[in-house]
Amino acid sequence: MESGRVAAAGPAMSDLDSICQSLLSQRSLILASNRGPVEHNVAPDGRPDARRGSGGIVTALNSLAQTAPFTWIASAMGEGDRLVAGSHQDSPYKSPLPGHKIDLRYVVTPRRVYHKYYNVLCNPLLWFLQHYMWNPPYNPNVDASVHDAWNGGYIPVNRAFAQEVVQQARNNEMPPVVIGHDYHLYLLPGMVREELPESIIQHYVHIPWPTPRYWQMIPTYMSRQICSSLASADVVGFQTEQDRESFLDSVESFVPDATVDRASCVVHRDDISSHARVYPLSINVDEVQRIANSPRALEHEENLMSMRRGASTIVRIDRAEPNKNVVRGFKAFELLLNRFPDLQGKVSFLAFLVPSRTHIRQYQRYMDEIRQLVNQINDRFGTEDWQPITTFMENNYTQAIAGMKLYDVLLVNSLIEGMNLVAKEGPVVNTRDGVLVLSETSGAYEQLRDGAIPVSPTDVEGTMEALYAAITMSGEERKRRATTLAESVNRQDIMHWICRQLEDLCNVCQAQTEENTLD
Repeated sequence: MESGRVAAAGPAMSDLDSICQSLLSQRSLILASNRGPVEHNVAPDGRPDARRGSGGIVTALNSLAQTAPFTWIASAMGEGDRLVAGSHQDSPYKSPLPGHKIDLRYVVTPRRVYHKYYNVLCNPLLWFLQHYMWNPPYNPNVDASVHDAWNGGYIPVNRAFAQEVVQQARNNEMPPVVIGHDYHLYLLPGMVREELPESIIQHYVHIPWPTPRYWQMIPTYMSRQICSSLASADVVGFQTEQDRESFLDSVESFVPDATVDRASCVVHRDDISSHARVYPLSINVDEVQRIANSPRALEHEENLMSMRRGASTIVRIDRAEPNKNVVRGFKAFELLLNRFPDLQGKVSFLAFLVPSRTHIRQYQRYMDEIRQLVNQINDRFGTEDWQPITTFMENNYTQAIAGMKLYDVLLVNSLIEGMNLVAKEGPVVNTRDGVLVLSETSGAYEQLRDGAIPVSPTDVEGTMEALYAAITMSGEERKRRATTLAESVNRQDIMHWICRQLEDLCNVCQAQTEENTLD
């Protein structure tokens, strides 16, 4: 079955190419992220075997990597990356992946230092803080190991990245544009600014930015250094308006020598004007639709069709982690079957859940809770001919895309998160005028609110009512909402996300050139 709606498209590849040419005619481009676009395994013969890197940043920037020649700096994630880094110590390494125009550089840090940086500071502290995932009476406990991880892990790795950026910049004739990504590299802008004051720096934050009161949960010197460093960038990008406002609040709280202009969302400090911008992350619509219509997806779709029972199908696609709020979603479905017995046998729930961070005890417990609740619901309501919930506990993206094509209701009831791309993928491949039930605290809500049914993520009763409203909605209203969602995603696709950022950087370049001319 063909998928995808015809809708007004965003910028084309030719637009991206034109913007890149304009930017690169004035500047060299250096991009930095913890995970890189290429990962290497060590083959049996001892040579590194290259494959596309994992993670959302790599996926988001794949189009740029195929359009513009630039240097991408990333951590050496394993032995293969370390092997490549060791054989290319003095010069960048041309990406071996087809279509890539980029050069690669790997930052190699001692394993113990990287452990402190990633496993003590970045994930348990910053990621949980920024997603409001703590239980403050009990965690976190900022003990000596956390302070040590900041000084002996986070700062050294950020400094190593900055040194690599500076080295690459000085090897180029043109001054650089430096783009850093996410919570792993918050100190990078300030460190680069000290060494390369004429550089143009952007930093993009992929996850939510909490209020200053929440940042006060960790030692003030950490919050101050993070905010001070980001305020050294020319542009700081966020997913939502709320994230930007919270960042400006944080700068006012932690950087006393900064002045915040609320009207223009600019932080003034010393000779730097840091522009806080909102760039909601999106998807590559063409690629998602291509996968949806691939032979493998069509085979999965046929198998899933045979599992559907009843008139309506609810679908959810998530990593099986607490932030995705899977348990409350199932509880709302259980309540729906209990409150409306006539729906029993007529509504099926397909849940595509990817195991996540299984080495963390909290995630293990959450996965166990999911399994227990699914078994409880199926035992209570299931019959020989109908099982209320069918779960797919595997990382199979093509199968999940096939599931998106079949939903009558797509449930995205996540807790606070930067962006939810499932909420954007579903509407452009769905074939059934499916209805999106979307958490108001998802980063996708700002863009998709006009076509979605909103829910508060902790409101099980309200989520049940939203599911019922979606299932019983008229065909005309379903079609209107589905068309609204698809058009919005098509207009603001991944190309739109990239082009807006590069256009803003071009404007900064132009402004700096004019200022230098006047001087």
